[in-house]
Amino acid sequence: MASSLNRELFEANPAALLEKAIKEYVAQNPGNRHQAFGGDHIFDEPLVGFADGDDAIFQDYKAIIGDFHFTPREALEKHLKSKKCKEEHPANVSVISFVLPATHKTRVSNRRETAIASARWNHTRWHGQDFINELSHYVVSLLEGLGHQAVAPELADFFSWKDFPNGLASNWSQRHIAYAAGLGTFSLNDGLITPRGIAMRCGSVVTDVKLPPSPRTYENYRANCLFYWDGSCRSCIERCPASAISEQGHDKNKCQEFLFTKQKEILKELGREEGYIGRYLGCGLCQTKVPCEARIPPKTKNENRR
Repeated sequence: MASSLNRELFEANPAALLEKAIKEYVAQNPGNRHQAFGGDHIFDEPLVGFADGDDAIFQDYKAIIGDFHFTPREALEKHLKSKKCKEEHPANVSVISFVLPATHKTRVSNRRETAIASARWNHTRWHGQDFINELSHYVVSLLEGLGHQAVAPELADFFSWKDFPNGLASNWSQRHIAYAAGLGTFSLNDGLITPRGIAMRCGSVVTDVKLPPSPRTYENYRANCLFYWDGSCRSCIERCPASAISEQGHDKNKCQEFLFTKQKEILKELGREEGYIGRYLGCGLCQTKVPCEARIPPKTKNENRR
């Protein structure tokens, strides 16, 4: 239950209170700790952005991703209907998106790899997702305690994946939500280059609170990627152990085959089976030892590439 002080702060500036609460939770919660690596943080301080749930961009996603992809309003109304709420069509719908950057130690450990993810990166993939789920539940609970409705679509019963000829796609894409909330733009490898780089994971919550949308300051959806700027960078192509990235983009099927089938064979060949967790290892080689690893790379012809 929210304290009276929280209610007062929330009513004065809901966006500021939510951002503060998310950052404090990430900094202080033991779920954001690597138990297998001395209790180090899994993620650094997050970025937080907001979007109007009725922004036209979410209708655009039905053409870009597929008509199965939920708009924020559809997601919240589906949630309210499942709860049998009296009010199933809220006046306001907003999205809270958060980006959780991988720590320096995790990124360094993965830079050294050429065939499979480091164990620290692997634990970030799985324990990190567990923490994102905890954080999402916390934000929902906080909003409900303040008298509002909220849902984390990725954790809802209606969340699902579809298998298309060109690869898997979900009905709630966290990267596209983060793009809409002004937190980054897409790269050649399909990742999202944020002000804290591409080596990150993200999550989101939809609510009936009216929140001021974060500005999308970029010129287009590929603005932060050097390859799309001047063709000078191909680092993610060179880093991909599955040859799943080319100048034409990211081949999801090659990537998925590597993740779900070939990785464990490589791990066995290397004799490194101990210390890894999860259904698959994760990878992230194309997100480390690249210019956009931890920042938006400067757009200069003489930029030194890693």
